[in-house]
Amino acid sequence: MIPIEAIYRYPVKSLSPEAVTRTTLRPGEGLPLDRAFALAHGSTAFDPAQPRHLSKQKFLNLMQNEKLATLTTRFDEASRELTVVRDGRQVARGQVDQPVGRRLIEQFFAAYMAGEVRGSPRLVQAPGHSFSDVPINCLSLINLASVRDLERIAGAAIDPLRFRGNIYIDADTPWVEFDWCGREITVSGAEGPVRLQGLDRIERCAAIDVDPATGARDLHLPKALQRGYGHVDMGIYVKAVTGGTVAVGDGITPSVG
Repeated sequence: MIPIEAIYRYPVKSLSPEAVTRTTLRPGEGLPLDRAFALAHGSTAFDPAQPRHLSKQKFLNLMQNEKLATLTTRFDEASRELTVVRDGRQVARGQVDQPVGRRLIEQFFAAYMAGEVRGSPRLVQAPGHSFSDVPINCLSLINLASVRDLERIAGAAIDPLRFRGNIYIDADTPWVEFDWCGREITVSGAEGPVRLQGLDRIERCAAIDVDPATGARDLHLPKALQRGYGHVDMGIYVKAVTGGTVAVGDGITPSVG
């Protein structure tokens, strides 16, 4: 059994992560509040009454807008308030379910991302919709052993948060998670088992070149992956088959292939 080392959610697409010690999964849904909001370009047509999957290029994203990594955001679920911090100083704050609050957030990003944002940015959301890079509700799982093996190829330390995963584990063997695609994965914790299904490997783009602490585009990790392994994948997508609570320290066990 492999322990869960960390769980992260990303309330706003391409903005900073929030660590959680436990969370409740529901069948067929992603991690609660993960990519629940996104900053759409003014030219992006998104209807919250009829949400649909759109490519990352329709939104501010780390692949194209590394300046986003220099910001820290905090989302208070109770008050629905989003706070934006830069260099330790609060630069914007607003309640995302109130027009005035959204406008305060949008005005900050219009100024901060001037020259990169197309039109006036809009903070968008829709009930039950996730602004994931894939058109299905799922979670991402990262094996820290694989990250360490990539460090050997890249010749540099790699912050695992570059991969913006939801669940981080540390298996004995690097890349073993690829074998879990198409297999059931059981999370065993104090509140009972939760069943996941391994889906597909995660193909990576230039977003992982960006240091999440500094915003510097300082590594070329897709090239390192291709050079070292003949692919550009890191981590796998998984979906919740049954609901329940998962927590840091819970153990996961893949079914026998």
